[in-house]
Amino acid sequence: MKDNYQKDTTAITQSNPRQNQEGGTQKDHYQKDAAAISRLNPRQYQVTQERGTEPAFQNEFWDKKEAGIYVDIVSGEPLFASTKKYDSGCGWPSFTAPLESANVVENSDVSFGMTRTEVRSTHGDSHLGHVFTDGPRDEGGLRYCINSAALRFVPYEDLDAQGYGEYKKLFPQSSTNEGVAQ
Repeated sequence: MKDNYQKDTTAITQSNPRQNQEGGTQKDHYQKDAAAISRLNPRQYQVTQERGTEPAFQNEFWDKKEAGIYVDIVSGEPLFASTKKYDSGCGWPSFTAPLESANVVENSDVSFGMTRTEVRSTHGDSHLGHVFTDGPRDEGGLRYCINSAALRFVPYEDLDAQGYGEYKKLFPQSSTNEGVAQ
């Protein structure tokens, strides 16, 4: 089946999507960054720019339990929080909900002879993974199955320094020292 997405080489140059020229942050100002794309390793490029999938259980974040947020590796837009991450047993990071729903786009995906819902970042236009309806019922029933290669993890203790301090309020103090219970 023909892939409906073409390799996107259009990128907007921006040195740091979280910081303006005066050194202040620009909330909700995220864009595809040519420099960030050039720094992607082959797997990250294949996943984010060519709609690829990394191997289950052989990726960086499938079993990570540390408190923090996950941002688009290309644009830096906040996508998911460890407080909504759970062990689904699928071998990829799984979340019950996005951190900022405005930063996630869902598209119909009919590749490989099946119908699924693809998840992409809004501003970076990165392929992230897929969302399924087999998640925990008590948390809405969704499972965002996301490729680690599309994400950059920002630990709780680095949120302020990296311009994401507004998200510290999501983490109970007891969960920041020992990771988030899963």
